[in-house]
Amino acid sequence: MFHRLKNDFRLSIITLLGISAIIGITPFAILRFVEGNPLAGFVDLGILSGIVGSLAYAWMTGDTERSGLFLAIIICAGAVTVGAVMGEAGLFWIFPCLVTTFFLVSSRLAAILNLLSVLALMSIETAFSSTVQMWTFATTATVVSVCAYVFAYRNQDQRERLEHLATIDPLTGVKNRRSMDEELNAAAANAERSGLPYALVMLDIDHFKKINDVYGHGVGDNVLTDLVALIERNTRKSDQLFRYGGEEFVLLLPGVDGSSLQAVMNNLQQVLRRHLKYPGGPVTSSFGVALLGHGESVESWLARADEALYHAKETGRDRIVFADKNTQLLAEPA
Repeated sequence: MFHRLKNDFRLSIITLLGISAIIGITPFAILRFVEGNPLAGFVDLGILSGIVGSLAYAWMTGDTERSGLFLAIIICAGAVTVGAVMGEAGLFWIFPCLVTTFFLVSSRLAAILNLLSVLALMSIETAFSSTVQMWTFATTATVVSVCAYVFAYRNQDQRERLEHLATIDPLTGVKNRRSMDEELNAAAANAERSGLPYALVMLDIDHFKKINDVYGHGVGDNVLTDLVALIERNTRKSDQLFRYGGEEFVLLLPGVDGSSLQAVMNNLQQVLRRHLKYPGGPVTSSFGVALLGHGESVESWLARADEALYHAKETGRDRIVFADKNTQLLAEPA
């Protein structure tokens, strides 16, 4: 449970806000019945039921977008209903709702929900004691919504920046190892559902340390960025490239196997041989390739590709080695 909350920001927000709402509303629901106001009590119980239902849906399905929208609608509609039933005393419930919506749905949708909620309350004559109070409420609600919008917008922008820094390799611009783990797990799950073949390629630049030692890390960095550019130009949009570490990269190829996979790899090897260069001459790479086996774990899949890469480097470099599902290695001649 804590792992999901830690890794799913929207789910954590929905859970936190939902629990806070339950804790805040429950005492008032009980108080309504104690004070002999069952109508308001049942309204509070209805709101609580909607909140609990939204939380349960989010946890069971993982669909935080729909559950967030449903929760936002529930709390806004509930605040308007409480204002209609309780009058002036119920107006205060709208203000936490005006802030909460910006954390549950997009900023534009939150602004629309807030506007509709405020207009709905303004249309209820019994909710206000005077016209001055009504317009004071409208002005205050607008200021609260604008402040919440600014805060939510900046929060979203900073979170996207942090996610970018956490998942993208700063030098090459491709996804890093953390992103790779998530994508490989998703690929394995999709392969089990659909039967789509997936190939995993581990590639290593040959003699990269020598390039850095002789010509400096600046030249080495240029070789890495040139490699990424060549691979991205010569692979499909559906293919994904990750920087595994140092001069090692991982390429995920969905929907290819057999002869088509061999053709893809031979073409990629030839492209790098012809176009990847440094001041000392051409740069070559070694490749280890593994097809995902039925029911195979991601760890085993990676290990077989890594073993194939090791075999390619040990048998002369600048070659492609394919690993079958039994981990037998079939060397592709250079």
